[in-house]
Amino acid sequence: MKMSIKNPFLLATLSAGLGMLLAGRMTAQTFTTLHSFNALNNSTNSDGANPFSGLIGSGKTLYGTAAAGGSIGYGTVFAINTDGAGFTNLYNFGGGSDGASPTAGLILAGNTLYGTAAEGGSSSNGTVFAVHTDGSGFTNLHSFSALSVGDTGTNSDGAAPAAGLIVAGDTLFGTAELGGEGGSGTAFAVNTNGSGFTNLHSFNALHNLTNSDGANPYDGLVLAGNTLFGTAINGGASGNGTVFAINIDGTGFRNLHSFTTEFTDVSTGSNTNNDGANPLAGLIVSGNTVYGTARQGGSSGNGTVFAVNTNGTDFTNLYSFTTPIPGSETNNDGAYPSAGLILLGDTLYGTAQEGGSSANGTVFKVNTDGTSFTNLYSFSATSSSAPFTNGDGTFPQAGLVLSGNTLYGTAELGGRGGSGTVFSISFPPQLAIIASRSIVALRWPTNNGGFSYTGYTLQSTTNLDSPAVWTNVAPSSVVVSGQNTVTNPISGAKRFFRLNQ
Repeated sequence: MKMSIKNPFLLATLSAGLGMLLAGRMTAQTFTTLHSFNALNNSTNSDGANPFSGLIGSGKTLYGTAAAGGSIGYGTVFAINTDGAGFTNLYNFGGGSDGASPTAGLILAGNTLYGTAAEGGSSSNGTVFAVHTDGSGFTNLHSFSALSVGDTGTNSDGAAPAAGLIVAGDTLFGTAELGGEGGSGTAFAVNTNGSGFTNLHSFNALHNLTNSDGANPYDGLVLAGNTLFGTAINGGASGNGTVFAINIDGTGFRNLHSFTTEFTDVSTGSNTNNDGANPLAGLIVSGNTVYGTARQGGSSGNGTVFAVNTNGTDFTNLYSFTTPIPGSETNNDGAYPSAGLILLGDTLYGTAQEGGSSANGTVFKVNTDGTSFTNLYSFSATSSSAPFTNGDGTFPQAGLVLSGNTLYGTAELGGRGGSGTVFSISFPPQLAIIASRSIVALRWPTNNGGFSYTGYTLQSTTNLDSPAVWTNVAPSSVVVSGQNTVTNPISGAKRFFRLNQ
């Protein structure tokens, strides 16, 4: 969607008389708290609390879920504009037949949002639901059935769906963390009208924490062709989880990778390995490569970013999050990545739930070959007492969504009410100014880190006093070596420049 720049960046001052350029610099990205969820009062509030999940965007509107709070205390479905205005509580979960604790994100098809609630429903084991984007027409599409009595916890369809859905045609695909024939969760399909529920795969029962396929799929699936890809937190050959694939008709289940055994590092007490452990998040697929995160393991025990071919070959640990400073749990990059990634060009963007400068999580990027890891943002420290508030949020457990040159996400806790936040982090282009004796060249990139910079206009003014009058600079830009470039002679009055979209 087209994003307007509300505070265009004043980037340079050109002094013709002195032939000098007084250059300014904008930051590489701008973090904004779009909404802080209100503090809870006896488990209720007006907007929701604890947004575990990511967002879905449509036009200038973002949609999401909060796992707690709302007027009844069982969570909400909400909408908010991309500029932070117009927050709307679309639906309050009642904890009964409709569901409770929606920990997963939503998908949008037409004017209908589809999602899951981890609890509630006819057997208190969760639901699949639909609701219109205006909050009307809430429908329970499927209630997961009761579990068997005893230790096995089995049923026919699954239980505790903690993950979001994907849609293909008139079919929704998802996972349930528990239940199924082995008590270790399921992958399922159901029609968008609630009919035709199908258990595509029941994960096998665990024996000494291991099995052949994985256990407890916590996040959603991704579809590539006729194949669904996903992760299971536990199980597999070493009990540390798996990456799996399955056909959309439930045939051809493949364990693509079993995360390996962890070993205790006696110097730090961390459980380390070469590839990661306990993948809590979903995957993305690009060509023949699957990318994801593992919440633990790796060289410091604090999780990894990984890649593996869609046929299960060439598993690569792209990045291991580093060891926190003892006693502070802080580090330079983050720890315990619990969310999936998004891919822009050759760059992966994601969140780490903890670590960073205040131990409250980070937003990061890393190239698909594992190079150039960058901590884009560290969430700030909170107040020293409950409800542990701050300005930006803490513990981002969800992935990011892209709109224009801006990433949007949620933080589970923190914010002004201690109940979590919706945030954005934008990546506007950086304007560079190069002057010689007689000419000045103004340049900004056509793309950077997967962001495509289109629709920007170079403007100038001779006076910043309000109201400043900005005019478009002529001639218009031309692309030279991947840079939008405007060249003008140095003459006339002093001018200030900005990029505007």
